[in-house]
Amino acid sequence: MHRRTAFLATPALLVTLLVTLPGPPAEATPGAATFMLPRAGALTITAPVAMSLGSAPPGGTRTVQMQTVTVTDTREPGAGPWTAAVSSTNYTRTTTPVVTIGRANMSYWSGPATATQGGGTFVPGQPTAATRVNLSATRVAFSHVAVSGVNNCNWRPTLIMSIPFAGVTTGAYTGVITHSVA
Repeated sequence: MHRRTAFLATPALLVTLLVTLPGPPAEATPGAATFMLPRAGALTITAPVAMSLGSAPPGGTRTVQMQTVTVTDTREPGAGPWTAAVSSTNYTRTTTPVVTIGRANMSYWSGPATATQGGGTFVPGQPTAATRVNLSATRVAFSHVAVSGVNNCNWRPTLIMSIPFAGVTTGAYTGVITHSVA
């Protein structure tokens, strides 16, 4: 939910101002009044809450396309640029024996935008599978690089888990992928 704040002068306030302020001299001409509204709105991101990558043998890979990630920018007037980032934790098997697959084994590519609204330029972090990045560190997922007002962008990233050949055992591994925007 987004909140907007509106400023409204009440008739009672106007009467008070008119009574307490002296009128302009007869020879004065009215001047232009200026005011500034504060920036309203928010910059938000939504992403899938949970998903399964399925299973693969040691030395194998799993490739899964996520559901839609959406950045919505309702900051106005003249919303600025934004950058969406993606990061990952390690993937851990929590039953005995506890085993971890490092986050560097998870790769990500944003792909192109599936939908955009508003002006400006929307730039995918990794437009193709060939430009995928591992999630050993926080990576840029998508960005909006032109100041342009209210906008939003959707994309469906792809995850690729490379399962090590050695040092893993059968079982469910759990990790967290986080999308953020600033």
